[in-house]
Amino acid sequence: MTAAITAVPARPIQNIEQTFPKLTSAQIARISSHGRRRRVEKGEVLIAVGKANPLFFVVVEGTVDVVQPAGRAQTTVMVLTPGDFSGEVSILSGRRSLTTLRVGEPGEVIEVDRDELLQLVQTDAELSEIFVRAFLLRRVALIAEGMGDVIVVGSNHSSDTLRIKEFLTRNAYPYSAIDPDSDRDIQDLLDHFQFAISDTPVLICRGQTVLRNPTNHEIADCLGFNESVDQTQKRDVVVVGAGPAGLAAAVYAASEGLDVLVLESNAPGGQAGSSSRIENYLGFPSGISGAELTARAYTQAQKFGADMMIAEGAARINCSRNKSYTIEIQSGDHITGRTVIIATGANYRKLPLDNMARFEGVGVYYGASRIESQLCEGEEVIVVGGGNSAGQAAVFLAQAARKVHVLVRGRGLAETMSRYLIRRIEESPEISLHPCTEITAVEGDEHLERVSWTTDGTSAEPHNIRHVFVMTGAEPCTKWLEGCVTMDSRGFIKTGPDLSRDDLQAAQWPLSRQPHLLETSKPGVFAVGDVRAGNIKRVASAVGEGSIAVSFVHQALQE
Repeated sequence: MTAAITAVPARPIQNIEQTFPKLTSAQIARISSHGRRRRVEKGEVLIAVGKANPLFFVVVEGTVDVVQPAGRAQTTVMVLTPGDFSGEVSILSGRRSLTTLRVGEPGEVIEVDRDELLQLVQTDAELSEIFVRAFLLRRVALIAEGMGDVIVVGSNHSSDTLRIKEFLTRNAYPYSAIDPDSDRDIQDLLDHFQFAISDTPVLICRGQTVLRNPTNHEIADCLGFNESVDQTQKRDVVVVGAGPAGLAAAVYAASEGLDVLVLESNAPGGQAGSSSRIENYLGFPSGISGAELTARAYTQAQKFGADMMIAEGAARINCSRNKSYTIEIQSGDHITGRTVIIATGANYRKLPLDNMARFEGVGVYYGASRIESQLCEGEEVIVVGGGNSAGQAAVFLAQAARKVHVLVRGRGLAETMSRYLIRRIEESPEISLHPCTEITAVEGDEHLERVSWTTDGTSAEPHNIRHVFVMTGAEPCTKWLEGCVTMDSRGFIKTGPDLSRDDLQAAQWPLSRQPHLLETSKPGVFAVGDVRAGNIKRVASAVGEGSIAVSFVHQALQE
């Protein structure tokens, strides 16, 4: 960006008192002991957008402009005055800055590096509450305004466009989107980067790099998600999977002083992360969305110093333990941990139809987020499944769709769904329940156009419905573990008392003690959440297992 950039004021910020709170003189004094005071001059750039490991600043005297580049213009997000501080959640993770800090009026600031800031939020409860809350609210504001350094150009009817948007959204990364179907002037932008409409979807990263239909790994690499993580360091515990169970394990392990690395193949949150509203989780009487719960847990883990690698899952594990375990990640690199917590969860089972995969992302979906609900506004949709996830999706989609058909194989929902969701479905005129019903065919050209289903063995009925949400059954994500730990007949990992004497003998269990609760057939390797045999499919139980496992990790580390 050049210096001669037009400044555009941003829209008023919601909840300004908590998003940009004023620090007291006593609070500033405590912060000062963790940094250094220095003079700054008008026009001085304290942080440039895209800078890795951004510094943290408190304004003591003068003003600092927070600006966000947007093409040839710049949006002034906020003007920091004495008592204000900089930063949002990227400073906790050490990721690149999304904004530029430029001195408006000369004065004095306190400059604090990331390590000192982490120490401060871990030891000063008052400042921790102020900073973390402000950082989260600032990221929410950036997302709401699409004020990131990423532009997604692609049709809303493209499965790859949907995948890219979901990856950014699930990782709480702000972006702006342009649909060539509705924006006829987009070719000028594409011409600048020497791309054609036929090349879409494309992702413009920081106004410099253009990626044609990038993989999630390529997006994470371009945005520097993992560049601050030291992959050569041997960790006390490697947590594989960042769903509720994995994030809980990371929070408790890191808060107790363990060196933690979390590997996540896609985006944090797991199946719970795509839930529109979770209302039976303790402490949230009005409910909380899966995305919000995930964002809080993710930030909490980083606050305590846990490292995260995104779009970098486990490919295989070397189970021949010699005081540590080695995990090969998808990029081919290797991660070493003295203990391992497996929290890879489970995926929804796909319907047994030959052409089902053709319509994934273009009519068939495995999550119901705001992005999908916008695609089916005013239309009829189908939700397949009788569990809580299906119920939450049906209630959420009913707010936008004209009609929601819930298809279940059983006689009803009483045995599989929480009562409060059943009542919502019964009382919603937009939702129709179809028991003893299965989809028998899906048809369409580039997008799903027709669905046929049969009820109680009757002949198939065709319906002109373009959107199907599949939330049925579960297949554990354990292929990378084959030959390592003992599993049941369905591929779920057996732990603790579920491991029989024959299981342990076949696995050559080397210790005189029996496996701990949640410990697998390999010492120091634990399984929690939906990937574990006998798990209870609730967010609360997953969080509980993740936290409980850490107590056994401590014992394993002492052996």
